Amino acid sequence: MKLLILDRDGVINEDRDDYVKSPEEWVPVPGSIEAIARLHREGWRVLVATNQSGLGRGLFDTSTLNAIHLKMQKAASAAGGRLDAIFFCPHSPDDHCECRKPRPGLFRDIAARFGLADLHGVPAVGDSLRDLQAAQQLGCALHLVRTGKGERELAGDKPLPEGTRVHADLAAFADWLLGQPAGS
Repeated sequence: MKLLILDRDGVINEDRDDYVKSPEEWVPVPGSIEAIARLHREGWRVLVATNQSGLGRGLFDTSTLNAIHLKMQKAASAAGGRLDAIFFCPHSPDDHCECRKPRPGLFRDIAARFGLADLHGVPAVGDSLRDLQAAQQLGCALHLVRTGKGERELAGDKPLPEGTRVHADLAAFADWLLGQPAGS
């Protein structure tokens, strides 16, 4: 099974400091939807793992989040792609839950859903250190994109986890992944 895990804000869609609070505010990063479609056509099951603390902060409700995700799914479908599942943490940082990245709860949920002990080697793409830290705990192959918070992370003083590959954006990651020899 070829699984791939993407963060949402900053990877698939433009990130906003004031949160994506409506379908109208959800704007894809150029090339991201086409990248998802390409990956899907090549047999990858594309999953999303995203912190959505705007729910816990009361900035939007679950029906609004569902509408945002429906817009994202329809965009992927219109391009010939598919998002196989969306996992999200609805909590604010003050809740100290296990599912909010950098904690690994969302990734544990993904492993459990697909009957896996861990996610060793599963590519995980994020734009922040906390995305990478959560994925690393279950053995994912780590990828950072420069979109969203990615450039800021690279310019910061905290080192990325060892082995992290850096890509310009999701389209560049897809180019890299699809260019790998089968079985590598």
